[in-house]
Order: sequence, then structure tokens, then C-alpha cells
Amino acid sequence: MKIMVTGANGQLGQELVKQLSSSGHDLFAFTKTELDITDIEQVDAVCNDIRPNIIINAAAYTNVDGAETNQELAFQVNEIGQRNLAVAAEKIGAKICYISTDYVFNGQASSPYTEYMNVDPLGVYGQSKYAGEFLTKTLSTKYFIVRTAWVYGEFGPNFVKTMLKLAEEKTEIGVVHDQIGSPTYTVDLAEFLIELVQTEKYGIYHSTNSGTCSWYEFAKEIFKVTNKDIVVNPLTSEQFPRPAKRPAYSVLGDLSLRINGFTPRRHWKDALYEYINKNNNLL
Repeated sequence: MKIMVTGANGQLGQELVKQLSSSGHDLFAFTKTELDITDIEQVDAVCNDIRPNIIINAAAYTNVDGAETNQELAFQVNEIGQRNLAVAAEKIGAKICYISTDYVFNGQASSPYTEYMNVDPLGVYGQSKYAGEFLTKTLSTKYFIVRTAWVYGEFGPNFVKTMLKLAEEKTEIGVVHDQIGSPTYTVDLAEFLIELVQTEKYGIYHSTNSGTCSWYEFAKEIFKVTNKDIVVNPLTSEQFPRPAKRPAYSVLGDLSLRINGFTPRRHWKDALYEYINKNNNLL
């Protein structure tokens, strides 16, 4: 099969390219400089030329705080870019996979969000990602929407790398304890995406590593695994103000994943342990 990946230089995109390169499929990977997904004519030309069987859109505007002041750019990439790819995919009969986010929910739940609960994004980033979801459902007949959260991996900046960098510079830090979610290792997420898009089990999915924690508990586990001696103090979200409001509860239930016969992802602690031990530069 011909599989096209956009956002190939991003954190998830690079992991997808890494795994797909050894999958036996024909891979066509594009960075944002090689393919501007916001340019509908360019997207049409590339898709008509390649005629992929599957398009995985890993390109996104992910700066949650930046989106509050760059609203047009966030919507241009996360909504219009996805629309362009969805339209192009439909023309050539390709499947389309859109990577979305826990930020489409308001975080006021007390139990995991299932795939078809009402969305209510708190900020521009979540609104722009939901707009991309809406257009995907409207314009595509063969779509996968996969929401994920708290992503980290080998490529690009992430929370784990930030914590370990702080541990080199400080003896004491503060991390918010009143935001709950599920850390997600790009290796596990990419494996699921590659398995999913080869099926015809279309629809909306949630995919994170299993188990939940606060950012504070996540940080504590990172330092435990890496044997870093650093004091971590729990903070409230009010003590750590950001331009964009974060959902307090971001746990995504994987009902759709399980009832469609896919294997739930392993516990986040097991994934974190493997990630750190595979990447010796982190130790």
C-alpha cells in the first residue's frame, strides 16, 4: 500500500516514518516545507500524483498557548489543512487519518471521556482541532479520527525532556498536581495508528497509554526512573498561570478501541521505563 504522512518532522510524524520505513509499504513522507497542507492546490497536486491508499495527517499547530494569540494560524493548519487533505483523499478514494486531542473536552468530567461524548473545548487549540474533526466527518467517507494526549517520544521537545533538563539546572521544582491525564509514548501511539489505518474500522478512537496520573506524579516517576535527586513540589493550576486554560481531567477512555478488537496500550509507567532506557542520552 501507498501510505502518505504529513508533518513528517514532528514528534509523532518522525516516529511514524521510522516505523513505516520498515513496514514493507510504500511511504511518502512530507515535512511542512515539502508540503504546505494549507495550500489546497498543492495538496491536490501531490495527492493526484502519488494517489496514496492512506493519508495520515500528523501535521498540526500544537502551541496551546500560542494559539490564543495566533487564532487564524491555528485554524488554518488544524482545520483548513485537514479539510484540504480530506477533500483530496475523498477524490482519490483514499482513507484519511486525523490526529486530534484531549483538548476537545472541557476537563470537567470525573470518569474517562468516551469517543462520542459531547465536546466543549476550553481554548483556541482545542477549538481548531475539533473544527478539523468536524470537517473530516463531513467530507470523508473513509476516516479515522484518533484523539491522544500528553505525548512524548524520541523526537522533538516534550515533558520528559523538559523535566530532565530542569533536573540538571535545579535542585527543586514545582509541577501542577490538579491536572490529570494519561502520558502517551509515540512508539505505542504510532503502532496503533499503523495497525488501525490498514483496516476498514472507521470512526473516532481514543489512544493513550493506560493508567492515569497528574503532571506532578508523572514528573516524580521520571525522576525515580532516572535516579535524579530533585525535590518536586505540587502546584495548583492557579499557581502556574498560562495564557490558555488546560482541562483539569484529560483521561480518554478507549471504548472504541476495545470494542473494535484492538489491544489497549500498555501502562504509562512501563512505556516511560522503556523510553528512558532506550534513549541513553536521557540518563
